[in-house]
Amino acid sequence: MMIVDLRSDTVTKPTPGMLEAMFNAKVGDDVFGEDETVNALEAKTAEMFGMEAGIFCPSGTMTNQIAIKCFTQPLDELIADQTAHVYRYEGGGIAFNSAVSTRLLNGYRGIITAEMIEPEINDENNVHYPHTSLVVLENTVNKGGGSCYTLEQIKPIAVLCQNKGLKLHLDGARIFNALAHTGDSAADYGKYFDGISVCLSKGLGAPVGSVFLADKQTIKYARRIRKVLGGGMRQAGFLAAAGVYALDHHVERLKVDHAHARILATELSHCGWVANVLPQETNIILFDTVEPAAVVLEKLAEHGVKANSTDKHRIRFVLHLDVHAEQVEHVVGVLKGI
Repeated sequence: MMIVDLRSDTVTKPTPGMLEAMFNAKVGDDVFGEDETVNALEAKTAEMFGMEAGIFCPSGTMTNQIAIKCFTQPLDELIADQTAHVYRYEGGGIAFNSAVSTRLLNGYRGIITAEMIEPEINDENNVHYPHTSLVVLENTVNKGGGSCYTLEQIKPIAVLCQNKGLKLHLDGARIFNALAHTGDSAADYGKYFDGISVCLSKGLGAPVGSVFLADKQTIKYARRIRKVLGGGMRQAGFLAAAGVYALDHHVERLKVDHAHARILATELSHCGWVANVLPQETNIILFDTVEPAAVVLEKLAEHGVKANSTDKHRIRFVLHLDVHAEQVEHVVGVLKGI
């Protein structure tokens, strides 16, 4: 039976070309700054996004948590959407690592605006309130079903943060999916953000890793925080080589995943057992089921389709480079048969 894994784009395996690049990587001790492949990945990613420097870390959770630590002080508060990964899925790290509180907003599919943010910035002279110091955006928004910010939406938020003395960080978990959809330039992001987390282990297909981008002084401090968090890797170039390969070979093909997602979203909209399909923009599809999601997931699994639920009546499909056209056709057939 054909198996199609739609649980997440984190399940991808390295391609033959990526494996070859990993085996041939030139490595050294990264904690000493001597791994030339890690250095190349950090420099390459920073240049792509118009930032000064970067630091390679094991995960996007770590790069986000390092960013929050770099941009805040204890007793501060950050602003984010209530669906934000940094709030919901990073183990309470905001409070534990940085001693910072969180002001949550109710954006549309995870997208917040400057008009929503401004009234939530605390009066810094009132000791009853925590000091607002950071805004965190997510692109694409996982819980929003892969919804995207455009640079035109980001710009007024950046201007507000600059005027109010706040830092602006981007959780770029699927930033290249967003760029593939909007057509915006990665290099322009450096104009607006103080920090950017670029994940390599989702749609780009690398097995491990994210890069935190910022100015040189912030990255210098970030290396200290990474050390404290236990994220100092040694001959990490074998992993970094996968990231370099992904940036060179897997960015443009993300549009294929988006096209596959459109096919499945369209088919789901015609299924009588589906109550609603959220607008599909990138590689994530969220849809609501008439029956409990657990019942539908069991039926899908009987036909080799793996997926996850995000609520009692909501299921998520995520397309990625390990899902090929014939597998998409198989899923379409399964959906029609339920």
